[in-house]
Amino acid sequence: MSDEGDRPATLLATAGRRKEWTRGIVNPPVWHASTILFDDVAALRAAGRNPDAGLYYGRRGTPTQWALAEALTQLEPGAAGTVLHSSGAQAVATALLAVLAPGDELLMVDTAYEPTRAVCGGILKKIGIVTRYYDPLLNADAVAALFGPNTKAVFLESPGSLTFEVQDVPGIAAKARAAGIVSLIDNTWATSLLLPAISLGVDISITALTKYVGGHSDLMMGATTARAGFFETVRKTSQGLGQVVGPDDAALCLRGLRTMELRLRAHEAGALKVARWLGGRAEVGVVLHPALPSCPGHDLWARDFRGSSGLFSFSLKQADDAGRTRFIDGLRHFGIGYSWGGYESLALPIDPRPIRTARPWTTEGAFVRLHIGLEDADDLIADLEAGFARIAG
Repeated sequence: MSDEGDRPATLLATAGRRKEWTRGIVNPPVWHASTILFDDVAALRAAGRNPDAGLYYGRRGTPTQWALAEALTQLEPGAAGTVLHSSGAQAVATALLAVLAPGDELLMVDTAYEPTRAVCGGILKKIGIVTRYYDPLLNADAVAALFGPNTKAVFLESPGSLTFEVQDVPGIAAKARAAGIVSLIDNTWATSLLLPAISLGVDISITALTKYVGGHSDLMMGATTARAGFFETVRKTSQGLGQVVGPDDAALCLRGLRTMELRLRAHEAGALKVARWLGGRAEVGVVLHPALPSCPGHDLWARDFRGSSGLFSFSLKQADDAGRTRFIDGLRHFGIGYSWGGYESLALPIDPRPIRTARPWTTEGAFVRLHIGLEDADDLIADLEAGFARIAG
């Protein structure tokens, strides 16, 4: 139903809704299947010659999963296809295993999501893949200067986890391609709506669909969307590992996808209002939100991104951990928990220092990460204001 020339909002409403899958209804049905039955042996053998062309076996998917994968691909201009995974962490691990081999070196941004670092220090190290971390504030030329004879991939996360530094995505991707190095990005914060990574030159774009695509904190899923050549490699690796996502979660994800732009704009507006208010508070040291001029890499954000989402962090100037705990524990409208991207607001105490190796984190203050949900921003501000009064005890 969609067309390549359609704008993102239209694609969100129409992508993945092929008539042969929807069969006259609005949403693709939830197809539950393991065994697929064929009319005869000839049909069985014909399907086996290209098992990804249609129904073959449940692990290869049904129209429910295909509709979601196709929709995500259509949102990334220049992409050849999308592979679905059971979580964002699985998507990261699979993509890295697909493009790296024993003896290879991976350049990993030092602000990477902590489970990504766990993959590097765990399974990749175990099979002889070396990870070298690099400063997220390096420009493209400085990153390229780190390329060595064994460097086979460079991984970006922009903005970075916890501290939200923005990287020169097209610049680093171009340097990597010129050197024959694969570029990958964790694009969960922005999604393809706000940062079309493939069109900016990245080879593989990874998203935790658990967050904004699902949007309701009730599913776990990840996706790897890639350019031609890389998509096929990731798909083969995923199939070899026996990975599959359930059709119920895929259907929930499709439902979330239809309203994602509306939700993202609401998250953006609320987060900016709260972030700007925090920036004017005497109790606050720094506010790390890429859309604010004071945030590292803001100029790159303004150049490459089409907007911002609801996740950012800030520091409490005078608070110790006990004061920060009192601040968070008494909040009425903010839950305390991992993940983000749902309709609810969240607050989390964070400390970047233990997981930084290439660039030590030296900014003073007790840091709090906020996800601004879909509540009224003024109610959230009033809640945070009351929190400041609790810090002193």
